[in-house]
Amino acid sequence: MTRTFLLLALFVALPITVLATDTDSASESTTLTRGDGDAAPLAIMSAAKLCTRIGNKLGSVSVRECQRQNMAASGGVSVNGLPILIKTYPPLEQRRPLGRVLLVGGIHGDEYSSVSVVFKWMNILNKHHSGLFHWRIAPLVNPDGLLRDESQRMNANGVDLNRNFPMQQDWQVALEDYWIEKTGRNPRRYPGSGPLSEPETRWLAAEIERFQPDAIVSVHAPYGIVDYDGPRDGPQHLGRLYLELLGTYPGSLGRYAGIHLDKPLVTIELPYAGIMPSDGEINDIWIDLVRWLRDNLPAANVQMVTD
Repeated sequence: MTRTFLLLALFVALPITVLATDTDSASESTTLTRGDGDAAPLAIMSAAKLCTRIGNKLGSVSVRECQRQNMAASGGVSVNGLPILIKTYPPLEQRRPLGRVLLVGGIHGDEYSSVSVVFKWMNILNKHHSGLFHWRIAPLVNPDGLLRDESQRMNANGVDLNRNFPMQQDWQVALEDYWIEKTGRNPRRYPGSGPLSEPETRWLAAEIERFQPDAIVSVHAPYGIVDYDGPRDGPQHLGRLYLELLGTYPGSLGRYAGIHLDKPLVTIELPYAGIMPSDGEINDIWIDLVRWLRDNLPAANVQMVTD
C-alpha cells in the first residue's frame, strides 16, 4: 500500500467539507475581543496584511498561499500588536471526531520551517478534512520574532516563549537555577519576569483552557527528532524522525501542558530551521502523526472499547 493511498484512506472516509464560521475568515477588521467578552489589545493589521508580511518573509509560503487559508484573528496579539492567526477545522455533521487537536508552529521566530510545514499540513486538511479530528491550528505564535529584519528565537520583549509557561516550582528559584546557573544568562533562553508575562504565552495558555485539546502538537527545529511529554507513550517515529525524549525545562510548554496539565504533547523537531523537508517527508510525518492520534487519543480508545 503506497503512502499516498494511506493519506487518502485516513482522510477521505467521508465527503470532504470544510465548514466556514464567523471566525474562519481573514477579516480586514483590527478589532479583537476575548472569548469572555473583555476587550483585548487591538491588532495593528488585518490577517490579510499579516499574510503579506509572512509570504514576503518565508521562501516556502507565498502571500497567496497564506491568504487563501482564510485564517482568523484569534484574539491573541503579540507585543508589537500583530494578530496571532488561527484556523479551525470543525466537526462535521456526518461524523463525531475522535478528539480535539491543537497544532502550533513558530513559537520560536527563527525556526522558519516550523511555520512553513504547518502551512503545508493546512493545505492537506483543506482538501481532506473528513471530520476525523476537530483541529485548531496556529502556524505562527511568535510573529514579532519571525518578522523582524533579522528573525530571532525570542519575542519582541526578548523572552523565550517556550520558557514562559507556568510551573509548579517557584519562578524565582527556577530563574536562578535554570537561566542564571545553567544557561549563564543566555539571552536566547530568558524566561521573562514571571509566568505568562508575555501576551503570546497568555494567549496560548488561554487557548488551551478554552479549547481543551485532547492532544497538542508543537512544531520546532532543528534537532531532527520527535519529543513527547504527557500520559501514555508518544509516537515511536513520525516519518524519519524518531522518538528521543529530551526532558522538560522550567517554563516550557512540554512541562506545562504535558506534565502539569497531563495532556499528550507531541513536539516535532524538524531537522533544519531554514531548510524545508522534502514534500514526501512532509507527507510522511503528517500521515504518521494522524495515525498515532487516531490510535492513541482517549476518545479513540473509548470508541474502540464500545464499538
